Amino acid sequence: MSIFPAEHFLNRELSLLAFNERVLAQAQDQGMPLLERLKFICIVSSNLDEFFEVRVAGLKERSALSPSLQSPDGCTAKQTLLELEPRVRTLVDRQYEVLNRDILPRLSEQGIRFLRRNHWNEAQAAWVRAYFFRELMPVLTPIGLDPSHPFPRVLNKSLNFAVELSGRDAFGRGSGAAVVQAPRSLPRVILMPPELAGCEYGFVFLSSVLHAHVSELFAGMNVEGCYQFRVTRNSELFVDEEEVKNLRDALQGELSQRNFGDAVRLEVADNCSVEMANFLLRQFDLKQQDLYQVNGLVNLVRLMQIPDRVDRPDLKFAGFIPGLPAVLTKNNDIFAAIRKGDVLLHHPFQSFQPVVDFIRTAAEDPDVLAIRQTVYRTGTDSMLMEALISAAQSGKEVTVVVELMARFDEEANINWSAKLEHAGAHVVYGVVGYKTHAKMALVIRREQGHLRRYAHLGTGNYHAKTARVYTDFGLLTCYEGICTDVNEVFTQLTGLGSASHLQYLWQSPFSLHGQVIAAINREADHARAGKPAAIIAKMNALLEPKVIFALYEASQAGVKIDLIIRGACALRPGHPGLSENIRVRSVIGRFLEHSRILYFRNNGANDIYLSSADWMERNFFRRIEVAFPILDPRLKKRVLNEGLKPYLKDNVQAWKMTSNGQYHRRNQQRTKKACAQMQLLESLAK
Repeated sequence: MSIFPAEHFLNRELSLLAFNERVLAQAQDQGMPLLERLKFICIVSSNLDEFFEVRVAGLKERSALSPSLQSPDGCTAKQTLLELEPRVRTLVDRQYEVLNRDILPRLSEQGIRFLRRNHWNEAQAAWVRAYFFRELMPVLTPIGLDPSHPFPRVLNKSLNFAVELSGRDAFGRGSGAAVVQAPRSLPRVILMPPELAGCEYGFVFLSSVLHAHVSELFAGMNVEGCYQFRVTRNSELFVDEEEVKNLRDALQGELSQRNFGDAVRLEVADNCSVEMANFLLRQFDLKQQDLYQVNGLVNLVRLMQIPDRVDRPDLKFAGFIPGLPAVLTKNNDIFAAIRKGDVLLHHPFQSFQPVVDFIRTAAEDPDVLAIRQTVYRTGTDSMLMEALISAAQSGKEVTVVVELMARFDEEANINWSAKLEHAGAHVVYGVVGYKTHAKMALVIRREQGHLRRYAHLGTGNYHAKTARVYTDFGLLTCYEGICTDVNEVFTQLTGLGSASHLQYLWQSPFSLHGQVIAAINREADHARAGKPAAIIAKMNALLEPKVIFALYEASQAGVKIDLIIRGACALRPGHPGLSENIRVRSVIGRFLEHSRILYFRNNGANDIYLSSADWMERNFFRRIEVAFPILDPRLKKRVLNEGLKPYLKDNVQAWKMTSNGQYHRRNQQRTKKACAQMQLLESLAK
């Protein structure tokens, strides 16, 4: 139970759901390119999948195991689940309404159509029939349900069909029900030839193809109904890190079970009969409140591929070429460029390529002796990992700290760790019980008879693809004090020993929480002394109670506090007597806001830190995180002018949060439009 008054906190899960409501608003925005609106519809579905797999699953577990345990806002897990259900249903209903009544009709007007089976003409039906027998029939396995064929194990988030049957088969059986599982290798959306479709892009859903020909799987029997269904399962992995001898081996064994965790949600199409829906609920041990009947596909995430398959630039965001800092355009030697001064990169407006070049050049440079890097998320196809493998193969000392427990990236990280080890790299998995979430790379190079260290520190992952769609900052530096601290953190991760004092970095789980609170309290002291005091912080989530109360106390002391929180926020802004001086906004746009920036006025010193950590309990106490200072006054100005000020002025994609947790778009009717992301594209990208 929290030691702070519950009424001073907002509920984490409800706040996270409000974030998804803001994402849906992007799909509703008529000014957004049409295919991008479709993407936002898909993003909502993807976010809700993870919401159920992690947050709802966790609430259900807590409700069963610790029913009286309260979150900081005073709610038990059961109370939170009861509040969530109607909000989720409203969100899902709005999502399908926007898709069916607005986006799909507008796409049809543009020659991009989803051809429903009740509208197929004779030629289209013949093409679909041929496709079914050629591509689907050979790989489908219908499972009749009877005592010798129990209900099959259904994979997490897989597409399945429940079939109601009458009649008897060749053996005289007549169970009345069957299940058809769609293999994940099959495409969910199929492109029909334009001459048959009657438009440039005519798509047919896999579900429509199977619906039309499901009777072919049950010869001699009558199909009374065929219904899509999809189950979402608890996706947390359960590995006792203190008991296992080899974390990677244990995790590999656990990954296969993720697809069969406890069910938490059942989705069915709205044509599903009541009897079949109840039958499915019983199979998955779910209750009526866990059932979601939807008006369309049960998995809208599959539509995410459509924009990539449709060559219509006029219906998408305008393309851009990420820019480069001037020092990197003038100097082909990246180490020489860094020696001239720290290099700040602002993704995706500026290219991620210098980070790749930093590691690749180090891998090829005969003067480089060692490379160290952390890996949290990097993707299945990574030039950075290939460069590290090449460096290890060439005999360099390569150490990679791979976080095996990076949720939903475990398999990719396991594969990379095996490849790195095979190449001769030292691969370690951090510290038991603490996820390594810090983004750091260190290069040790011999120059003129001495060793010099170069470091990269970032707010985002070493992932070239997400660097095109996430906003993040990265710093390339050879400043000895910072490099010494980075080296010390790597020593902690790979070796044993007590934590040393770091001169420049704030590190979780040791100093970050205390340093953040100390910086907040220092601003409060300045305000009480009559000096100007201000805090601006940008992050993905703000939930940690002690930090929130430090912000409340600073507000009451007169500190002006601006918070840019993309997702969940438990703090109540603008509450009389508590937080009048705190404003919270959220910016949702083309790019996912991911950077963590901390600004403290500090009596004119204008301290700025960039960080890998959100202000959450897990990030402060159960992860290895770092916040690193921007020391160069020129770069401080850049962070302020690029990472903070435009977002405070944004009146196009910004949402203002009220003290009760509601969000409202900032009024853009009477003022000149200001869009932070667009301004940054115009000023930094090509």
